[in-house]
Amino acid sequence: MSRVTVITGGAGGMGVATAKIVGQGNPVLLCDVRQDRLDDAAATMRDLGIDATAVNCDVTDRQAVDEMFRTAAGLGPVAAVVHAAGVSPAMGDAEYVLRTNAIGTLNVNEAFFASAADGGAIVNVASMAAHLMPEELIPVAAFPSALTDQKAFLADLLAACDIAGAEARSGIAYAVSKNFVKWYSSAQAERFNGRGLRIVSVSPGSVDTEMGRLEEAGGAGALVMDAAVPRWGRPEEMAELFAYCVSDKAGYLTGTDILNDGGVVASLRERARAAAATP
Repeated sequence: MSRVTVITGGAGGMGVATAKIVGQGNPVLLCDVRQDRLDDAAATMRDLGIDATAVNCDVTDRQAVDEMFRTAAGLGPVAAVVHAAGVSPAMGDAEYVLRTNAIGTLNVNEAFFASAADGGAIVNVASMAAHLMPEELIPVAAFPSALTDQKAFLADLLAACDIAGAEARSGIAYAVSKNFVKWYSSAQAERFNGRGLRIVSVSPGSVDTEMGRLEEAGGAGALVMDAAVPRWGRPEEMAELFAYCVSDKAGYLTGTDILNDGGVVASLRERARAAAATP
């Protein structure tokens, strides 16, 4: 029987690029909230001969996510999820960013945990922003409450966004939310393994997509120029990594984050070290 891959954010640049890879010989379910882009993505898949089902689903709505997974299960065993749905700081206020990136990740992963076939894998898209946030500012002590008290969890994360004034709140919320994605993908690895499942996260750098370019003026463009590889990442480069992470070839890979940022974080850290060492 065919192995189904669910791709959230499936109408975005990285989602479509991933579907083109994992959809070779197996059905894919594309999940997104923008119906116009979802229709275009589904048409692209049909033109390529890929068996794609499109579902309009808001990942912040757990009932909608559960229904989406029931639809996926109707296509065959759900063997993989690429959770690429998310928003950037330019797309909304701090609460919107936290709900979409953190609660959305929780909903998709918990639904996958409850319904996936043995041997399945999920890759969660985090961000290099999670690696750039000073460790002392990450409210990691609040992260476990996501599994028990979402109201308190969101309140604690929102409070952590108040450290630099109103204008910076969305950006801080983005970094906090992506740190949660990293934390969850590590902290839940043993629990997922108890169900025969793998879970990892990937932290892309600045990627040449519609959402990525929204942040160009907000600092992403400067970070690209500071990278060891001074260019924007391509969606296809991220997609190849996502596809590998959920494939059987990566059967020993779980509980970790893979930073795929063109060397931005490495370059910034080395420059900071060199500057601190200069008399």
